[in-house]
Amino acid sequence: MSETLSDGTAINLVRAGDPDAELTVVLVHSYAQDLRIWHKVLEILPRATERPIQVLAYDHRGHGESGPADEATATVERLGDDLAELVRLAVPRGRVVLTGHGMGGLVCMALTARQPELFTERVAGLVFLSTPAGRLAEASATLPQSVGRLVRDLEAILGSRLLDHVRNRIDKATTIGLRWLLLGDDPDPADTALVAHMISKHWPDTVALFLPALDRYAREVALTVAAGTPVLAVVGDRDRLVPAAHARALAGSVQSGTAVVLPGVGHMLPLEGSAEIIPRMVGLVHAVLRAT
Repeated sequence: MSETLSDGTAINLVRAGDPDAELTVVLVHSYAQDLRIWHKVLEILPRATERPIQVLAYDHRGHGESGPADEATATVERLGDDLAELVRLAVPRGRVVLTGHGMGGLVCMALTARQPELFTERVAGLVFLSTPAGRLAEASATLPQSVGRLVRDLEAILGSRLLDHVRNRIDKATTIGLRWLLLGDDPDPADTALVAHMISKHWPDTVALFLPALDRYAREVALTVAAGTPVLAVVGDRDRLVPAAHARALAGSVQSGTAVVLPGVGHMLPLEGSAEIIPRMVGLVHAVLRAT
């Protein structure tokens, strides 16, 4: 299904759980990925809470199956506005918990800064997964070059029809680059294949298009707006893009913040860390539901 934004861009989305629930968890994916990163959360979270909830995941413009972005719209600020508009269109009632992975966390912060009325009225909690708390220049400069080398290596190993065959043909040798950059100690081959598929789909156009926005975006102002909101920040101790200290910085910047560092887990928390993050997300959801 999709929703059409005011500028005509179609946003691809999926829903799970109860569409009439009083609380919706909105899942916001990272750079050069798409809503498939959330498939484990979508499957489990709606069935794990004590009261019915809805869970919604979507593709950013320029990602996945959503409409294209251009130089003017490939910014974190615009993605924050997109998220705000999507909440109004797709979740017109009730409270929401925004959950962002990597760049998706920055998009959630952009919403808090640029849409303060919506944030105050509707946002009941924030979950940041593998989200940086400082300037992103170092990480964002490392990621595209590393991703580019990785995709070229995978194409050399798997052949030019990578997109058609990666899930069936990937083996231990092809996971070395992914494991070092994005995954933890013992990644599931299915997770590795999905990550490779998403990255290859978005290389090089999306990676190059959104890089300048990641380089220049600062987050401190957005967090001051969220000072009184429950925040859960989770990082893996094998994350080579976002050090564990960033989770503590995010949680420490608000009054009700919790920081968690997961052992043996890399950057792709919605996949490899799902068994650890879902119970913690359930705990935040329960706290929000009991307070309303």
